[in-house]
Amino acid sequence: MADFLLEIGTEEIPARMIASATEELQRRIGELVTRERLCYAARVDAYASPRRLAVVAHGLATSQPDVAEQVLGPGAAHAYKDGKPTQAAIAFAKRVGVELDQLTTATTSKGIYLAADVVKKGKPALDLLAELVPKEIAALYWAKNMYWRPGKPERFVRPVRWLVALLDGEVVPLEFGGIVAGRTSRGHRILSDAPVQLASPADYAEKLRAANVLPSYSERESKIRKALDAAVRQVPGARWREDKELLDTVVNLTESPSVILGNFDKEFLALPEEVLVTVMRDHQKYFAVEDASGKLAPHFLAVLNTATDSEGEAIVRHGNERVLRARFNDARFFWKTDQRFTLKDRVAMLKSVTFQKELGSYYDKATRTQRLGSQLSAATTDFRPELRQGVVYKAALMAKCDLTTELVKEFTELQGIIGGLYVVHQAECMKLSESTAGAIGQAIYDQYKPASMEDGVPRSLEGAVLAISDKADTIAGMFALGMIPSGSKDPFALRRAANGIVRILAEHNLPLSLKRIMADALRQYKDSDAESRFTAVAQFEQNVAAFFRERLEFYLRDIKGYAYDVVNAVLASGADDVVDALARAQAVAKVRGSEDFEAISASVKRIKNILRQAVEAGKWSASTEINIAQQLADSDAERILAKQTEDLASSTALLCLRKQYDEALAALASIRRPLDDFFDKVMVMVEDEAVRSSRLHLLQKVASTFQSIADFSEVVIERNAS
Repeated sequence: MADFLLEIGTEEIPARMIASATEELQRRIGELVTRERLCYAARVDAYASPRRLAVVAHGLATSQPDVAEQVLGPGAAHAYKDGKPTQAAIAFAKRVGVELDQLTTATTSKGIYLAADVVKKGKPALDLLAELVPKEIAALYWAKNMYWRPGKPERFVRPVRWLVALLDGEVVPLEFGGIVAGRTSRGHRILSDAPVQLASPADYAEKLRAANVLPSYSERESKIRKALDAAVRQVPGARWREDKELLDTVVNLTESPSVILGNFDKEFLALPEEVLVTVMRDHQKYFAVEDASGKLAPHFLAVLNTATDSEGEAIVRHGNERVLRARFNDARFFWKTDQRFTLKDRVAMLKSVTFQKELGSYYDKATRTQRLGSQLSAATTDFRPELRQGVVYKAALMAKCDLTTELVKEFTELQGIIGGLYVVHQAECMKLSESTAGAIGQAIYDQYKPASMEDGVPRSLEGAVLAISDKADTIAGMFALGMIPSGSKDPFALRRAANGIVRILAEHNLPLSLKRIMADALRQYKDSDAESRFTAVAQFEQNVAAFFRERLEFYLRDIKGYAYDVVNAVLASGADDVVDALARAQAVAKVRGSEDFEAISASVKRIKNILRQAVEAGKWSASTEINIAQQLADSDAERILAKQTEDLASSTALLCLRKQYDEALAALASIRRPLDDFFDKVMVMVEDEAVRSSRLHLLQKVASTFQSIADFSEVVIERNAS
């Protein structure tokens, strides 16, 4: 058995792209060696740094195994004539390399054919890898590719500078981008001058470490964490602020990381913490330091891609402190400059800021969001009377005003946050009470939440309504223009917006209709310039419903963890009310797998099949109205099922209205025995049309009673083998 090493050496790869590319290369090489029968359960280790992607596949065969197979030739009737082989048989034997007397026949569904048992010789692994690995390299997905050789077709995220490909101790002679693979890698760009010669894949990690490159993510992360801990100990009682996203970034920016502690003037702490942390984190890739109480301290931690002595460290620290001081001075200047206008004064400025070329300015969006927010607020107060409608109204109008501020123009990551901070800071100028300004500010601050599935939803009810209104306005406008996400293309992040709406409704327990929200959102465009550009209004309701059903399915399955069949069953009975769908999923998941409901699920499947077949055969129409009490029941089993169905229909309807789905399902479980008796003792598809129709309507009533909670025919029944 042999090990295969592939290393792709490049110019520095953007940090955000390294993790996904490493995983894809690992998967592709694993699938390649399995597909080519070099290994059936290959262990593939992955390595990556800013200048390289690498994998090591363990336990490969040095050659494909030979494969015996039967090859079919011409029809037997044409292979021999008068007992002698024809030219067709001779040509076939020659083609497959078999003597004529070794040919056999094989019977297939199409007739009898001449056949030959041949052995297909396996190819050497060296040849296969040399031929196929370059195709896998070329197929790697990058958000942005580049050409670097004029007139050449290959593209990659950055120019490829070297390749290493070894099968045990032998070089695999593959080529990509004009580079022929060898056994020479490269160490750290600054700390290592000599080339790294590799005798075999087993040398890879150790030789790179000797050349000041930590090849794996986990090694670099561990070293950075320990270095951060060590550096922050210089400040008594301080700790570095945990930031997984920033940690991922600096791990993928370094090959030999080290950490220095820097300081900044305490006077900058007068600026909001959000501003200071954004400058440090997003612009300088510094970790913030906080004191024992969690407040920001006047220090930062910088992760370097090199090691320095004490003198060099002092120089580097001074340089980083100087850069940060300049950044903080800029932020302070912009903060002071922005106070010339209150956020309310900036509403008119939004007329010159384009939201989307077809949908108008941010002023247009603000007024639409304000109207929609008012409608949603009114609907929400029916069950959440504590909602402050005036807060939503004022927040919606000013929500996007910080886009006109100098601070947000310089630090775009702070949009929304700055608006929320400015409302509180300017409360007196805008004649707002402290509590009102705080509520409006918090709603504006949280308007973009959740930015991801890991992010929290808006903290306040007013913030939740504002965020829903803002996201719904964007989705409505884009869908009406026909700009619907497809495949991996979603340039306006509509999926993220819809995911946000679903999560906000669920986590704030807001039983609002998605259909109503989106219809109201579209209505805000009426008589606007944007409306004249809409091309997909006729399909709007259908497209939006399908889009949100997909997002709700994702939330229930991937975020809440419900089984796919439970989700399918629940959404088949309605996907318009997120809170209701979640409650039904919780109830169905509790009883899924119980004996009663396995039996009922099987019965519901049977009922739906009977009804479908009856309709297809033209023996019944579901549109015909019939009262169960007037059914032509001529057996006890039928009468009992009809009576219990009638009782359950009314009782479960009341329980469902109260969202008491656990109790409703417990009640529905009582129908199992009458339903089993009915199928055991009653023939449904009888010749008498009136009786047949009566029984089919009874079954339809049973199915529709269950359908109010979930379509139990979607639930998969797992039967144990006896």
